[in-house]
Amino acid sequence: MKNKALKWLTTIPVAIAVAASLAACGGGTAQPSASATDALKGSDQTSLDTYTTADVTPLDQIDKTKLGLITEGTLRVGTLSDAPPNIFIDPSGKFTGYDNELMRAIGDKLGLKVEFASTDFSALLSQVKNQQFDLGSSSISTTDARRETVAFTNGYDFGYMAVVTKNDAPIKGFGDLKTGVRIGVVQGTVQDDYVTNTLKLEPVRFPDYNTVYASVKNGQVDAWVAPSQQATGQVKEEDNTKIAEKVVNTQNFTAYAVSKDNTALVEALNSGLDAVIADGTWTKLTSEWYTDRPTAAEQTPQGWKPGSKAVQIPAK
Repeated sequence: MKNKALKWLTTIPVAIAVAASLAACGGGTAQPSASATDALKGSDQTSLDTYTTADVTPLDQIDKTKLGLITEGTLRVGTLSDAPPNIFIDPSGKFTGYDNELMRAIGDKLGLKVEFASTDFSALLSQVKNQQFDLGSSSISTTDARRETVAFTNGYDFGYMAVVTKNDAPIKGFGDLKTGVRIGVVQGTVQDDYVTNTLKLEPVRFPDYNTVYASVKNGQVDAWVAPSQQATGQVKEEDNTKIAEKVVNTQNFTAYAVSKDNTALVEALNSGLDAVIADGTWTKLTSEWYTDRPTAAEQTPQGWKPGSKAVQIPAK
């Protein structure tokens, strides 16, 4: 299973990457939300208590005809193609990764077909809001600002943020991100928000993870502020790069995004999520896709756990 995280699309050439970055980011002038969000500190409120449901509707009480789906019987999921080990396309052309395989398992519990379509992260939440997709699967951190746009399921993962650099870079971690450091981010992400609004720095924005990582390798940026799961999926020993520092954040857990108008679908997905936690599927997938989280303690740090407050993770 360790090889799963190594199967991703080939990085596009640097010249194309830079052009794509400028086109997608409006020449570097695009800005995320002006409201400051310190992603490393989580929400202003305790998300685990505020947003996690006490329990869920039993699976046999879910009416699949009232889920407001684009196509009845099918979950149409917007996702990314280049962010292993969470969301990516493997060499056979299959959408896979931790988040997407977990969604397939949830769909099985609900008796729904799951269809994936690729998009850019910067567009995903608005596409979910406008119901171009039934839901978004992209290791999405559930910030309070994002809850103004979409609804979220209960959490299925927690987040780290990481600083990725070349091996010989003088940058050792978040404390070294200062004026004059060329910091790469993927546009519209929590990391973009963090660098822009918390650190008050102007990052170099890229449309996708492959492009920003290529720019670290070739020295066009000094550091990439990344979700650590994606950093782990990209960084390879032969690339002369490293994860200089990563910091855990369990407050803004990660979850699937759904239109705020579709509470029935949120409830159904929460029921499916609890079911895959209770039968051990969540634990199995977490161990397979996150090889650095082999134990229960590493899968549930600082008292965090997935799903509703009622569901129990089975003992191994």
